[in-house]
Amino acid sequence: MFGNVYNNKKVLITGNTGFKGAWLSLWLKQLGAEVYGVSKDIPSSPSLFEITKMESLVKHTFADIRDLNKIKELIHEIEPDFVFHLAAQPIVKLSYDDPIDTMSSNIMGTANVLEALRVAKFPCTAIMITSDKCYENVEWEWGYKETDHLGGKDPYSASKGAAEIIIKSYYESFFKDSDSQIKIASVRAGNVIGGADWAANRLVPDMFRAWSLGETVPIRSPHSTRPWQHVLEPLSGYLKCGQELYLDKKYNGYAYNFGPNSDQNKTVLELLEEIAKYWEVQKGADMYELQENNSFHEAGLLKLNCDRALQHFNWKPTLHFDETVAFTATWYNNYYNNTAIEMLAFTNKQIIEYVTNAKNRNNEWAK
Repeated sequence: MFGNVYNNKKVLITGNTGFKGAWLSLWLKQLGAEVYGVSKDIPSSPSLFEITKMESLVKHTFADIRDLNKIKELIHEIEPDFVFHLAAQPIVKLSYDDPIDTMSSNIMGTANVLEALRVAKFPCTAIMITSDKCYENVEWEWGYKETDHLGGKDPYSASKGAAEIIIKSYYESFFKDSDSQIKIASVRAGNVIGGADWAANRLVPDMFRAWSLGETVPIRSPHSTRPWQHVLEPLSGYLKCGQELYLDKKYNGYAYNFGPNSDQNKTVLELLEEIAKYWEVQKGADMYELQENNSFHEAGLLKLNCDRALQHFNWKPTLHFDETVAFTATWYNNYYNNTAIEMLAFTNKQIIEYVTNAKNRNNEWAK
């Protein structure tokens, strides 16, 4: 799987204490990588980082990616073979509460990682993770391609569009030459769900937080459609992109979308009703309350075209909607309602099960 390119390699993950970063850390450990992490804090409590005692599994440093000197120092000391840059302010609503913090983290943080790589004296393959919100969303029904316009109506989307422009500028200015030791690609995904996400103002974490307390969860924009995907889906794409870029420089400088199958496009209400079936404690209509009054702009429809990832890497998603729901809901149900389950082992088991599903469906990246 992934051609064993990560085995015995040094991999630095920025934002490793976050939801996606922690799952990626565990997967890379399974692949035999020597995992390093840098994050400014642990963004939620509980968190997968704390639950799995990940600080004993990876070499972690608490630092802010907006501190250019510290990021330069870390990358110089580690000399990673790979960098996966995930550190960011990831919540749309928080971008309205504090737009400057969002801009500085998502724009200058990205620029700092790229600048630290620019002055590096060793070869490195860097996967720069942004978001599907980087696209100028005009609510059309077909998927956005990597060549479509960047932009956004909210500060979060604007920060992600700007990060993409900065990534492209560093590639064109510093990493494009054939003798460059640094290879980069940007990757875009969105509406990722899965066990161990406890971010504020995010649908699935809000649901399970409320239900664990026996409370009713308010659901805004219940009829908005999202391309729901399990966290392991885009991570498989990031890892595949890293593998191929490491092996072949012809992929240097490209951007890639990693989205779900078309049957994953479901409304918020449809997702809620399916997930609720797996909750063993609270049942019935009092589990949620539908609301239609949003105080801030959110896209009603957002979908990605992943043809480039298919053409370049033979990458395609694995899970169907019911499997995405089952992976997500059983993780939370076990965490909250089944104390006999050891969550590090269960999380690793889900990664193995996901890879097995991919192999059984003849996904090229899983071979």
